Amino acid sequence: MDDERKPLLSPKIRSISESPERPVQGNYSGNTADYVRRLQEGSWPEADAESTNYPSEYDKMLRSGRTLEHPTSNFDTMVHLLKGNIGIGILAMPDAFLNAGLAVGTVGTLVMGLICTHCMHIIVRCAHELCGRYQAPFLTYSQVANRSFKSGPVSVQRYSRLIRWVVNIFLVITQLGFCCVYFVFVGENIKQVVDLYDPFQVKLDVHWYIAGALLPMILLSWVNNLKFLAPVSMIAAILTFVGLGITFYYVLIDLPSVQTVSLSANVSQLPLFFGTAIYAFEGIGVVLPLENNMENPEDFGGLTGVLNTSMVIVALMYTFVGFFGYLKYGGGNMILGSITLNLPQNEGLAQSVRIMMALAIFLSYGIQFYVPMRIFWPPIERRLRTQYKLLAELATRTLLVIFTFALAISVPNLSAVISLVGALSSSTLALIFPPIIELVTFWDHGISRATVFKDIFIAVFGFAGFLFGTYASLEELVFKNTELNASA
Repeated sequence: MDDERKPLLSPKIRSISESPERPVQGNYSGNTADYVRRLQEGSWPEADAESTNYPSEYDKMLRSGRTLEHPTSNFDTMVHLLKGNIGIGILAMPDAFLNAGLAVGTVGTLVMGLICTHCMHIIVRCAHELCGRYQAPFLTYSQVANRSFKSGPVSVQRYSRLIRWVVNIFLVITQLGFCCVYFVFVGENIKQVVDLYDPFQVKLDVHWYIAGALLPMILLSWVNNLKFLAPVSMIAAILTFVGLGITFYYVLIDLPSVQTVSLSANVSQLPLFFGTAIYAFEGIGVVLPLENNMENPEDFGGLTGVLNTSMVIVALMYTFVGFFGYLKYGGGNMILGSITLNLPQNEGLAQSVRIMMALAIFLSYGIQFYVPMRIFWPPIERRLRTQYKLLAELATRTLLVIFTFALAISVPNLSAVISLVGALSSSTLALIFPPIIELVTFWDHGISRATVFKDIFIAVFGFAGFLFGTYASLEELVFKNTELNASA
């Protein structure tokens, strides 16, 4: 019994794995009235007893025990969130609208953005609650899942270790899948530009351009903290916005009538829309690492917080690109996988878009690589002597980049494979796990019936998208491979 009555924060916690596996005093539930009462009673004498601003004040107190070498500002975090969500997926949104129609695609994209943002808030809220229970300065996505099950109903506690590994596997598959497609995207766009302006017309295979990106990708992956990645993400964000601005210039010229495109597509095509849209909202894997690394993590949530501000920008950009891109090029079903491929081939300004977007995606590799490295590295680090850690970390990062490079050049029709990864992993991480974790985390904390129904609806919606999106992606993969073999 005495062991359970420890200070709210252990004086020295070097890593999350060393944090105690005990609830805080009284198993604090996050209720504001209970929080104020305990402060008035002196249970937490160092806190401000007059403050009722939960969770920010509690969060400040809890996180005061953590040590960050390079904390990120609110602006840095927003830049990382924008780049973590705005990637190749936004360029494929016109193709997504082709599979949904103009009206259904517009409403569907906004609804998808709303649900995904809500699920991000769920994960952050559960992380705050579990940080309080386990006296941990911060938790990763998989640790949130693990500890929610560990403190949940008796019937699910036995699966706490399993759920941690399952979440980590899906995180690694998703993020490394994004890294693979980044290689291919950079190679294909640079190849188009070089082929047009090459005076010798050598026309090298795309594999050579992908190989040319290997060394720069390795060097970029060696940047091991988010603070140093912030300037890189800023440059990538600027290039992305400028590239999208020029793309809009071409798209908005001589726009056809709305009557030239369909307002809704065949129901059988909706799973492909779901797969592309959920792939586009690719940032849930970086939410907790970014929030954990903030100088002021209490500014992350809230109505006008960093998360909502970033995701509103993301959802609006996806909708605009999808809407006008489909309206411009969708009349004759001529939309290609990336809207940049629909731009004029013989104009320098259009070619500059390909260069800018290729460079922006290249610079975004580091933020996508951050999450799988956070999963792979800690178990390795614990087994190494101090003098070998730096060299071993660089070697691990290099090997992971080479692995994504090998997949990029060896897997035929990689875009279809990545669509499959998006439907398989992204839907699970973004839509299925968060509501389940919320139900398990707050099962004995007076969770409302409306919240239960809401979480069940989101989980069922995500599972349906998982099934139908995976089936549609597999069908697309098999069809394109058959077509490719027939033409060979």
